[in-house]
Amino acid sequence: MKTLRQLLSAEDAVQFLVRLALLGLLIFWTFLVIRPFVPILSWSAVLAVAFHPAFAWLAQRLGGRPRTASAILTLITLGIVIGPAAWLGLSAVEGIRDLAGQIGSGDLAVQAAPEQIRSWPLIGPQLYAIWNEAYTNIRAALREVAPYLKPLAGMMLSFAGDTGIGMLQFLLSVIVAGFLLPHGAQLVAALRGFLLRVVPGQSEHFLELAGATIRAVAQGIIGVAILQALLAGIGFKLAEIPSAGLLAIVVLLLSIVQIGAALVLLPVLVWIWMDKDLTVALLLTVYLVVVGLLDNVLKPLLMGRGLTTPTLVILIGVIGGTLAHGIIGLFIGPIILSVAWELATAWMGIDRAASAPVDQATVVAKETIEARLTQVETRLGSHR
Repeated sequence: MKTLRQLLSAEDAVQFLVRLALLGLLIFWTFLVIRPFVPILSWSAVLAVAFHPAFAWLAQRLGGRPRTASAILTLITLGIVIGPAAWLGLSAVEGIRDLAGQIGSGDLAVQAAPEQIRSWPLIGPQLYAIWNEAYTNIRAALREVAPYLKPLAGMMLSFAGDTGIGMLQFLLSVIVAGFLLPHGAQLVAALRGFLLRVVPGQSEHFLELAGATIRAVAQGIIGVAILQALLAGIGFKLAEIPSAGLLAIVVLLLSIVQIGAALVLLPVLVWIWMDKDLTVALLLTVYLVVVGLLDNVLKPLLMGRGLTTPTLVILIGVIGGTLAHGIIGLFIGPIILSVAWELATAWMGIDRAASAPVDQATVVAKETIEARLTQVETRLGSHR
């Protein structure tokens, strides 16, 4: 084959390099301009894909009015973000600031075992002894590590300070998603054309896989986690638990990384039975148990295709997304990594499946070429 230098003259090569440099500069400059909006646009696209089934159903019920359906869904989502989500977020910010203040001052402490635990039948004395021993050990440990935790207090305060920006990003993302929903067909067609140039043989398969993965993660993991955290936060508020919003955020994180809300709900239930009377404690217990089991019911319904993404990938997405994009990255990170994981797995699977036929074809081709060469040599020998 001729090299690029042979194909192009010196002048053509210079022009080619200049055009390539200008194209690279344009791409880089474009990225710098849109970089502040990348989290908003990404989350808007995720919301548009996740809400598309509900949008299509509502538009059909409204007699083929996509703009009206999009406006209704946008208003409902804005009501959720501005209402209970904002209320819970402000409560979480308050809890984070209180905790950061305790860490910064070195006054971080845990509650001692209440005396009424001793009167519980069967497990009361043993639980009281274990609690007191843990309280003594943890208190001593906290005194030792308190000076080293002060930088953590600064990070927590910074995270709490970014909450306002995160809420604004959520609002803008919901509004942008509302504009994207009626134009979903055109956006899908544009993405299909792009994938057709990148992976011509598997563009349709990759497009369907990416859409299914986004819906599975956004609805089955992120959506269920948000709903579970909101309902748990309401229960914590009704129980008058200190730092209810902060505990709800912990429930959200545990639900996203597939650990489950039981690590938070079980201690809360113990606190409720110690602090409330029998009727209130029983009602709150039933409510929180239902909230804790919610993911076991909703995830199989919302994740029809299942999800093969490992929990470690989702966890890395949560941590990396939060560090890169703040609060909104908490939700974008696992979705982006899940889509990348599913597409990479599908791509490698296709390559492995195609490798065997290609190798066999190569062997057949070699055998055919050798047979033709033998025939040519035989004919040349006969002519001689």
